[in-house]
Amino acid sequence: MRRPRIRPVFDGLPAYLPSRPVRSATGEFHPLAANESPREPLSGILAAVNGAAGTVNRYPDFHGTELTARLARLHGVAEDQVALGAGSIALVQMLFQAVAEPQAEVLHAWRTFELYPVLADLAGVRSVRVPLVAERHDLPAMARQAGDRTRLVLLCNPNNPTGTLLDADELRAFVDRIPEDCLVAVDEAYFEYVRHPAARSAIALLADRPNLVVLRTFSKAYGLAGLRIGYLIGSPYLVAQLRKACLPYSLSSVAQAAASAALHHREELFARADDLVAERTRVRRVLIADGWEVPPSEANFVWLRLGAASTAFGAWCADRGVAVRTFPEEGLRVSLGSPEDNDAFLAAAAAWRRKARAPVGDLPRPVPVPGRPAAPGDPAP
Repeated sequence: MRRPRIRPVFDGLPAYLPSRPVRSATGEFHPLAANESPREPLSGILAAVNGAAGTVNRYPDFHGTELTARLARLHGVAEDQVALGAGSIALVQMLFQAVAEPQAEVLHAWRTFELYPVLADLAGVRSVRVPLVAERHDLPAMARQAGDRTRLVLLCNPNNPTGTLLDADELRAFVDRIPEDCLVAVDEAYFEYVRHPAARSAIALLADRPNLVVLRTFSKAYGLAGLRIGYLIGSPYLVAQLRKACLPYSLSSVAQAAASAALHHREELFARADDLVAERTRVRRVLIADGWEVPPSEANFVWLRLGAASTAFGAWCADRGVAVRTFPEEGLRVSLGSPEDNDAFLAAAAAWRRKARAPVGDLPRPVPVPGRPAAPGDPAP
């Protein structure tokens, strides 16, 4: 029987695989794989959700007028500079659609957010991947790679999955090296967790750089991952063009109400973010003291580059009821959760290290970060 004809690109397209819940033999479950907020929604947000639920028989506000106005005031921009989407990834997809044409290229680091190359394939543009150096974007190499066919440059800052940050000066210098007719998108999904003193949002660079856009999300620090809502800030021209690619009524009235309520509770939500940052510091300190190589993270996760041992360590954690995100042959991204969840991961990591150090152990030790000189006691590559 003949099958319907679809584009050949789908045959080789990797499906996005969300992390599966895992439980230990004793029923423990510690979800540290999806970079979600570990805290329940605030009561004010739940009240807004319940109120909006009574209107779901009607179409939502097409452009999210109230939420757009609040976001514009928050960031000190005009309302026609804000576009909403069903999660920031929906807006990234719109950017790919906007630049897709024969021979077009999209430039990004690797490893970075895993859906960038998938969206490039779907849009029919070539994905150009520039390797990280010491777990950070190699901006000089990326600038050299930007050529006549480059239509879009994506910077995930802080980077997912490594958590590393581009500071304000290097970000500004890089954007200014990119041709003015090439889009530059800075994906700041985790920026609410940034505490580095040299950091500055790329929103501050928008005024005189019309080829720059910045993406934000309500899925992380705002704790609305299940409602899918994000936004983009850019020039009025770019926002007007991108809005044409938005699916009608894709942003539900419930999501809009929850996001608006969340903006009223920023102080409380950011206090929660401070708590998570404190856990990030604690977890990284414990891991380093036990001999792990952990790059500084400005996101709500930490990164362990384990090379060939990645899959084995991911399975080791799963056996203990700790769900982490495994990138085979590369490393693991471990979200920061509740202190109890984080302690469960630290216990699994410590047990792994003890077995690796044992004379009869057969599990490989963590490998050094590429680009960093070997330190005393590092295992051989």
